[in-house]
Amino acid sequence: MSTTIYDRLSEIKDFDEAKAGVKGLVDAGITEVPRFFIHPTEKISTSPTTELQIPVIDMKDVNMRKKEIVEKVKEASETIGFFKVVNHGVPNKAMDEMLDAIKRFMEDDEEVKKKYYTRDYKRKVVYNCNFDLYNSPAANWRDSLFLNMAPDPPEKEEVPHAFREIVFEYSFHMKKLGEVLLELISEALGLKPDYLKEMECGKGIGIACHYYPPCPEPHLALGTSKHSDRGFLTILLHDKTIGGLQILYKNKWVDVPPSPGCLIINIADLLQLISNDKLKSVEHRVLASKEGPRLSVACFLVTQYSPSSMAYGPIMELLANGSAPIYREVVIDEFNKYYYSKGLDGKSALDHFKL
Repeated sequence: MSTTIYDRLSEIKDFDEAKAGVKGLVDAGITEVPRFFIHPTEKISTSPTTELQIPVIDMKDVNMRKKEIVEKVKEASETIGFFKVVNHGVPNKAMDEMLDAIKRFMEDDEEVKKKYYTRDYKRKVVYNCNFDLYNSPAANWRDSLFLNMAPDPPEKEEVPHAFREIVFEYSFHMKKLGEVLLELISEALGLKPDYLKEMECGKGIGIACHYYPPCPEPHLALGTSKHSDRGFLTILLHDKTIGGLQILYKNKWVDVPPSPGCLIINIADLLQLISNDKLKSVEHRVLASKEGPRLSVACFLVTQYSPSSMAYGPIMELLANGSAPIYREVVIDEFNKYYYSKGLDGKSALDHFKL
């Protein structure tokens, strides 16, 4: 038993210290997935249902159509926790340039990328393979670049060259869209429009750029294992042509096909917590594929290692009808630390904070 553990750990350590990620394995011509990437069959097997139509919400003239849009956001956030938006105000050019920047960075010379490879999440720019590589049950078939863009963005010189111009522009658009979405969700909860903004739910912006290389044995691996997101809200830009994203709805996996021009919005854990389970933090995953690379950009509305001592618990106004609070109060730092320590193990972090 101890030999197996030792072998696994040393194999992971060798892989991590090479700082070449999954792309390095693919470039080396591997034909078999290394053991520590292999997920149990039951975690991968899927019989997706297509019964569910992912709601698409048109945000054109949002201020003139506020009531109608709030109703649609409310229904999607309470039932699925997941919806797509069109006419969202983020230019197609900015979205295309972000996806292009991922490809350029991840396909750059290994020596260029190694400068950013780290497991120190207090840094504002972090490139690595699997944030939970050492404590997850099985690793995911992807490489990632994380950029902590607000409230304290990195200096331009700290950002990889491929992202140096576009990521600041993209973050600006994410902040604007995030504020509009938080306003709509505040009203969907029956609160005043700036309620969630005043709670600083949109103060932090973290951007995760994921690169999923083609996998030689996709039946053994996952691009991203089942999880829900840790922040308040996630705005996702995903690959224009390669699918693989699935959401869990009524215990069945549902395919989310590519929709060029759309952005995907999902309710995350802290918003479920402060809404006292009124809103649903959706569980999702990404399948591995022989096709690739698949690219995606996830923008998380959450502060990373926030010095703020603000405690988040169920909103008092939502308990006015006599509902009992389901969760205890938590500061973001504590939530983040727990989320990172458990990794993407398929279990919700929210259970840990239940009363």
